[in-house]
Amino acid sequence: MPTKSEQIKGGLVGLLVGDALGVPYEFHSPEAIPPLEAIEFTPPAGFHRTYPGIPAGTWSDDGAQALCLLASLLACDSLNLKDLSQRFLNWYENGYMAVENHVFDVGNQTSRALNAIRAGMPPLEAGMLGKNAKGNGSLMRVLPLVLWHRGTDAELVEAAHLQSRVTHGQITCQVCCALYCLWAKRILEQVANPWQAAVSTLRQLYLSDLLYAVDLEETIRPDQPPHGTGTGYVVDCLHSARLALEAGSYEQVVKAAVALGNDTDTTACVAGGLAGLRDGIEAIPDRWQQQLRGKALFEPLLQKLLIKSP
Repeated sequence: MPTKSEQIKGGLVGLLVGDALGVPYEFHSPEAIPPLEAIEFTPPAGFHRTYPGIPAGTWSDDGAQALCLLASLLACDSLNLKDLSQRFLNWYENGYMAVENHVFDVGNQTSRALNAIRAGMPPLEAGMLGKNAKGNGSLMRVLPLVLWHRGTDAELVEAAHLQSRVTHGQITCQVCCALYCLWAKRILEQVANPWQAAVSTLRQLYLSDLLYAVDLEETIRPDQPPHGTGTGYVVDCLHSARLALEAGSYEQVVKAAVALGNDTDTTACVAGGLAGLRDGIEAIPDRWQQQLRGKALFEPLLQKLLIKSP
């Protein structure tokens, strides 16, 4: 079994590698995705890359926002939504935490919320601008919260809700983030069935909040078998990651996520973070770790995170 330090490294690098692996294939149908053995940072010849000008091994908005969250947590030693929202805005406007400061992918709901924050709207209100917006933009970035957090399950769930509300205020988005965080925490704790353990904990925590409890049972439906189509809908993204995680090794997990097509970078990011957390940094293929760009951005944060870990 990997050590806790190896798990933390694997979680952060795993989400960045998964994101970078999925970037060239984003928005393609599953039928258009190359066979598993050909899914690499550089797609096979003849494949129409989604972002042809982006070098192989570059993470997208998923990884950049995850690093914004981690940097904020480490700097403030708390979840400070004002600081976090300003870091998101700095990414959006200046490329903070983006490789070579190049922002090439921004979700519609995130863009709407950050423009509102720039205009003076409080962070907790900005994410409610899209009343029906249930994209995966807050789910894709939330894993660093688990890597940093040292409090109770209830505190972790509340923090997952709050970070989501900055850009994605819908209850469904908040619940998906909370369930994902508990799932990741149980993986970090190396419990036997982390998904079911997370679901059981969240059900108990939601006993006093009917709206959240109903959303968990009727929208997310956590007792269903793993399924998913790799879309940007937050519930489908969560279940797609669960499906991909059953594929086997880290490499098999992220390739299975990309093979679903559609929102490939986010599905592989969400699944890859968990696979890296489960299997540790040594399970991530060396060729991908070597090809991953932007090491000067995440390595100092990772070292600070490891120092703070017991």
